[in-house]
Amino acid sequence: MKSLPNFLVTGLIALWISTIAIVAVQNFTAVSFKFLQFQSIQMPFGLVLAFSVGLGAIGTALIQLLSSTSSNRDLEED
Repeated sequence: MKSLPNFLVTGLIALWISTIAIVAVQNFTAVSFKFLQFQSIQMPFGLVLAFSVGLGAIGTALIQLLSSTSSNRDLEED
């Protein structure tokens, strides 16, 4: 029964990777970010999108890891 959620998560990740690849190929225009007086180098939009999704996935995993360890501590204290 646990294989169905794993299959769905794997399918969702594959769908996101495919979408990023398609958008990256179709939008090769260079973008740069400007914040106050600072400006980044110009990068392809697909690369920016891939980095954003990767950082978001890593951040989500870290938040889930930290919240699960804090909830485990709360259960051990009771």
